[in-house]
Amino acid sequence: MPRKGWIDRKASILVSKSKSSTEKLGSYSDMKKRESTCLAIVVIFLVFQLYLYLSPVSRMNVSRSTKTSQGRKHRLPKSINKRETLTPPFPQSTQAKEINCDRTHNFYDICSINGPTVLDPTASTFFLMDPTISTPQKPMVEKLRPYPHKWEIFTMPRVKEVVLISGPSSPKCKIQHKAPALVFSAGGYTGNFFHDFNDGFIPLFITINSVYPNQDVVLVISKARDWWVSKYTEIIHTFSKFPIIDLDNDNTTHCFPSASVGMISHGFMTIDPKINTKLNNLHTFSPILVLASRSVGVGRVLLNQNEVKLEAEKIGFNVTVFEPRTTTPLKESYALINSSHAMIGIHGAALTHSLFLRPGSVFVQVVPLGAEWVSQVCFEKSAKDMGLVYMEYRIKAEESSLIEKYDKDDMMIKDPVAYRGKSWSPEVMSIYLKEQNVKLDLVRFREYLKEMYKEAKKFMDKEG
Repeated sequence: MPRKGWIDRKASILVSKSKSSTEKLGSYSDMKKRESTCLAIVVIFLVFQLYLYLSPVSRMNVSRSTKTSQGRKHRLPKSINKRETLTPPFPQSTQAKEINCDRTHNFYDICSINGPTVLDPTASTFFLMDPTISTPQKPMVEKLRPYPHKWEIFTMPRVKEVVLISGPSSPKCKIQHKAPALVFSAGGYTGNFFHDFNDGFIPLFITINSVYPNQDVVLVISKARDWWVSKYTEIIHTFSKFPIIDLDNDNTTHCFPSASVGMISHGFMTIDPKINTKLNNLHTFSPILVLASRSVGVGRVLLNQNEVKLEAEKIGFNVTVFEPRTTTPLKESYALINSSHAMIGIHGAALTHSLFLRPGSVFVQVVPLGAEWVSQVCFEKSAKDMGLVYMEYRIKAEESSLIEKYDKDDMMIKDPVAYRGKSWSPEVMSIYLKEQNVKLDLVRFREYLKEMYKEAKKFMDKEG
């Protein structure tokens, strides 16, 4: 839908919503005044949104250092900047049990064992079990260094070589895995933040989505040093739910249904959808979640915000904490929210920024005790009518700071709806909106995050 049409649709929906709310609450004259004011604010926001759409919204570009080791210059082959074509490697279900290698690319080599294989990590060797095309007298042997700097003759010798062999016999298997193995090196220039992504996580993302789309894999990593694993635990977790196998320090044999050694690179800091239509671009790396934050002292503060952010990152989100202030330029707010895939926050004025979400985005409203009605009329209806995937997390008494001030059997805690009745008086507002802070139950909330991620990833794959 064109943006202008979408904005018009939002305006008509919100005007209709306001009229509907006024009819339902017509007996409350003070509520009429509030809703008229809210409608005026909404119209102003939509006018600004139209202005922002017609004005170019600049995207933030991140510059990255690409220093070479010890001042050496990279010597690139003449064809290094040419686009390469790539046939999705090694369709696993249609080929015989054999070893295949693709060595036609400038940045990388990649090999696969298409069939059951045993890894002996002490020898960095994969053995093809029951090969169909080799004989014991003439086994097939392939060797490669699984790091995407193939052209650098001074770098690659420092990368551990991995061997794939088709016979004559393999060692006895001690640990059986149901998922295939994906092998790569975290050596080379790892430790330079640019290279950690350029040579590591971006090629890993491309490879998994090209070779093993919609499959679980076991990561077998050379040079998986403790500091690297600790620093990037959350990212590694998004690629594999299984513990990694340390190729340098493991001394136990492992069996896999198949294995792929090496990583696919499309070039420097590049994901090229023309090479593989399953990949969109760098934005597909992980869905963006905006966590709306509230300032201390205003009420409804998320007391364990850092822990919630960490949980969301463990699930797979790229989390941005957003605390809008009176001085925050509207263009910046729009650019952030409109480029995201999900937004979450405790009920409050900051959630008005949900107007900037694209239809299909995920919007989660955390509802404090006693705020069920106001949460519904302010944001739930409009979110659903605007085509957002709306979710609601209603906190329990144990997640509210009010439990520390009032008895848990007090009516205002035990049954806020009955306590409030039909009156949304200043006294009631003060208790539920100003006195109350929130500390989410992370175990319970994690299930909501999983559902959020599922919907956000679906939206991201469709819309970018």
